[in-house]
Amino acid sequence: MPDDAAARAVAEEESAFSHPAVDPDSTAAYGDHPDQVIDFYAPRGERLPGEAPPLVVVLHGGAWRAPYDRRHITPFADFLARRGFAVANVEYRRGASLPAQGGTSPVAGRWPDTFDDVAAALDALPALVREALPQADPRRTVITGHSAGGHLALWAAARHVLPKDAPWRTAAPAALRGVIALAPIADFTVAEKLAVCDGAAAQLLGGEAKFAERLPYADPTLLLPTGIATTLVQGRADLVVPQAVAESYADAAAKSGEVVGLTLLEDVGHFPLIDPAADACAVVAEEIAQLAW
Repeated sequence: MPDDAAARAVAEEESAFSHPAVDPDSTAAYGDHPDQVIDFYAPRGERLPGEAPPLVVVLHGGAWRAPYDRRHITPFADFLARRGFAVANVEYRRGASLPAQGGTSPVAGRWPDTFDDVAAALDALPALVREALPQADPRRTVITGHSAGGHLALWAAARHVLPKDAPWRTAAPAALRGVIALAPIADFTVAEKLAVCDGAAAQLLGGEAKFAERLPYADPTLLLPTGIATTLVQGRADLVVPQAVAESYADAAAKSGEVVGLTLLEDVGHFPLIDPAADACAVVAEEIAQLAW
């Protein structure tokens, strides 16, 4: 059975990465670094007469590591655009290309740069959307993200409850219809216990020496309640970010007095959630639509 699960996970990953990248309709910068850009996809599907399309903000995954940029999630962004959504696909600075100390994988994330970029992108987004996607309705904005991007989506929606000395803290909640986090690295402590993505969460925070100190500024389970509608979509067969990580976040939300949706998909691993060829991707689009419309 374990061999079957591993083989299925490999096949799912190959399918998700088999689609050619889809070029955006336009790209805008939110800073001076080459990674500080947002790709925009205009809605291509049918929508109700007189209804402005909702805006979906996409944050890609890849364990916050340099080799995984926004291009791998462009088929998913295009999939959403073809279903009538306006889409903003955000790039951000990730880890260096060098392997992490004592490991073989590139180091995950940059502190504080990765968080600086997500905050700056979301702050710049309203003005950029007015220019790039004037047909979109910014009052119906949903943030979604996959894996490490799921973490960033949850974090971006929780900036108003960050510690008071956090540079990214906002005075009020973001104007969002909600968050759809896809197999998110949503609880850093559980993720580290399970060695998710070779210890990527600890690397993102600057290593074990800084982990506990920086955790309150970065871990979604410590940034609750947000008061923003949130749903996690998780494959039960996910070997990359196991179901226990999402369940721990949902439990923490419940203890804070907040109800968080947790949609568990049978026989689904990590990558079908962003694979336009997979049934799970249609489920994700429906979850987004339920919040957006």
